[in-house]
Amino acid sequence: MDNRGEIVVEARGHRCPVPTLRLRRAVEDAAPGAVLILISDDPMARVDAAHYAREAGLDLVSVEEMKGALIVKVRKP
Repeated sequence: MDNRGEIVVEARGHRCPVPTLRLRRAVEDAAPGAVLILISDDPMARVDAAHYAREAGLDLVSVEEMKGALIVKVRKP
C-alpha cells in the first residue's frame, strides 16, 4: 500500500494474463472500498483489466498512460 491507502499492483515486465491475475489476487485480499492501482507495460492489460473489472463488479475509476506504463485504477465495492 502507498501512503494514500491505495494498493499498488506492480506488473511491469509481465505479459497477459499475468497483470490481470495479479490484480485479481489483490482484489480478493482487499477490503471493501479499497482502491487498487495496476501498473503494467503490457498493452493488452488495457482490455483485460477493464474486462475483469466489469466481470468482477468492480468500479473502474480510471485507465491512463504515464511514462510508458498503463495505470488502471479500480475500486472494490
